[in-house]
Amino acid sequence: MLWFAKFLTKIVLGFVALSLLLVVLFKFVPVPITATMVMDENAITKDWEPLNNIDRDLVRAVIAAEDGKFCLHGGFDTEAIAKAAENNARGGRIRGGSTISQQTAKNVFLWQGGGYVRKGLEAWFTVLIEYIWGKRRIMEVYLNIAEMGIGTYGAEAGAQRYFQKSAASLSEIEAARMAVALPLPKQRAVTNPGGWLRRHGNTIAARIGVVRRDGLDSCVYD
Repeated sequence: MLWFAKFLTKIVLGFVALSLLLVVLFKFVPVPITATMVMDENAITKDWEPLNNIDRDLVRAVIAAEDGKFCLHGGFDTEAIAKAAENNARGGRIRGGSTISQQTAKNVFLWQGGGYVRKGLEAWFTVLIEYIWGKRRIMEVYLNIAEMGIGTYGAEAGAQRYFQKSAASLSEIEAARMAVALPLPKQRAVTNPGGWLRRHGNTIAARIGVVRRDGLDSCVYD
């Protein structure tokens, strides 16, 4: 049993060292590819851009749509998680409580899908990127690797695909429509959405002003 304990210790320490190395590396180096991109059956389009080259309204739109407390929490929104669990227990439409930090950790270092192992690893990497990267870098990475549509990854590729313009010059409604498509990028239309999706996009466009007014993006532009 002693040999097994030593072996297990080496495995754990090796994982910790490797994960720390990767997190430190990607604090400075663009993430070249993710598991989601590798497993995508479509030809992928991606284009990394510094956060300064991405319109602030897109940052504000994803905060409004995905994680209103992004600048306030340490990686986990316990209130949102509790509400999602309560809703799911009632048999309502399945909702998640993941923050932008958690989504970034999952997208960069892990794989899609559930399971306790992946959730545990997601929590570990979320803590690491919160402390090592900081909020600005988390947002920059998120907006560069998020799936924006079929085979389309990152804000720049999404802006070019849907609006034939740079991600640096999006209007509020364009930013909002990209943001509301993020949870289901293969299913939600960015251009010419109808019904609920159009109304939701208009709501998020209005909330961009609230994010700006209340400084809910202050941790990104400090």
